Amino acid sequence: MMKSKLFWPLVILILILLVNLIFDPSFFKIEVRNERLTGSLIDILHRGAPLMLISIGMTLVIATKGIDLGVGSVVAMSGAVAAMTVVGASDETLIPFFLAILFALGVSMLTGIWNGLLVSRIGVQPIVATLILMVAGRGVAQLITGGQITTVYYKPYTFIGGGHLFMLPVSIFIVVFVLGMAIYLTRKTAIGLFIESVGANPVASRLTGINSKNIILMVYIFSGLCAGIGGLILSSNVASADGNNAGLWYELDAILAVVIGGTSLMGGRFFLMGTVVGALIIQSLTTTIYTIGIPVETTLVVKAIVVLIVCLLQSPEFRKKIMTIFQSSKEKKEVVKKGATLS
Repeated sequence: MMKSKLFWPLVILILILLVNLIFDPSFFKIEVRNERLTGSLIDILHRGAPLMLISIGMTLVIATKGIDLGVGSVVAMSGAVAAMTVVGASDETLIPFFLAILFALGVSMLTGIWNGLLVSRIGVQPIVATLILMVAGRGVAQLITGGQITTVYYKPYTFIGGGHLFMLPVSIFIVVFVLGMAIYLTRKTAIGLFIESVGANPVASRLTGINSKNIILMVYIFSGLCAGIGGLILSSNVASADGNNAGLWYELDAILAVVIGGTSLMGGRFFLMGTVVGALIIQSLTTTIYTIGIPVETTLVVKAIVVLIVCLLQSPEFRKKIMTIFQSSKEKKEVVKKGATLS
C-alpha cells in the first residue's frame, strides 16, 4: 500500500481533517437543512470544485511535459464573459443562461487553442507561451468588465455554482462528470497512452506514428475548457465577475495539486485520482487555516510546508534515507545495551 501513489496523499488528507476535528468536534457532522446536505466536508468539496477541475486539465498538460500558467486568467475571462452575457437578463427566460455557458466555454477553448498552437506548431516553450496568456488574459478580463466588479442579478445563473441536485451542490456533479470523462478517455482508449508517450519521449512517439502536435494541442484545449468551467462555477457562486482577483494564483495551486498527486513535472505517466486528492488537500488546508485561527497571511507558507512534506514522503530516496537512519540508530542502541549488559 505504501508504494501506491495515492497512499501518502490520502494519509496527509486524513491527518488534516483530523486536525480540524480536534478544534471543531462537529467538523465531520453532516446535516440536512432546507433539503440540502450541509457540513464542513460538503463545503470542502464545493469550494474545492474549481481547483479540482483546473488541476485535472493541468495534469494532462504536465503529462506531455508542458505547463499551463494561464488557467487563472482563463478563470477570470470565463467568469467575465458569462457575467456580462447575463447582465440585465430577465429571470423568466433561460436563453441568456445557455448563451453565457456557450460563450464562456467557447472563449476558454479558444485560449487553449492559442496556447496549443504556440507550443505545438510554433515551438514556443510552454512556460513562455502560457505566461503570455497569464498576463494578457487577466487584462482582457478587466477590459470585459470595465475594471469593475460586475454583479449579476440573474437567478438562473447562480445555479451553476450555488444550485443543488439530490441535496448536493451542482459543482460536485460537474467535477465527477469531467473526472469520469477524463478517466474514461485516458484509460479506456488510446488517448492516455498517446499522452504518456509524448511526455516520455516525443521523438520516439513521432517515429511510431503518433501525431504529437495534435496531442499537445488537444491537452491545452482540454485545460482551457476545465479552467473555463471552473470560472463559471466561481463566478456563479458569488453572482459576480471580478477580472482582477478571480482565479488569482489558481495556476500555482493546480500545479501543486498535480505534484502532490504523484504526477512528475518531467512528463510521462499521470494520475488523475491523485490530482483530485492533491486538490482536496490544498482546499482542506485552507479550511483548516481558517478553522484553527492561523493568520491568513501565513496561508502560502503553511501550504508550502505541507506540499514539501508530501513530496518528501512520496520520494523513495527520502524514505530510504529515513529508514537507513532509523535502522542505524536502532543498531547503535542495541550495541549500547549489549555493552551495558556485559559490563
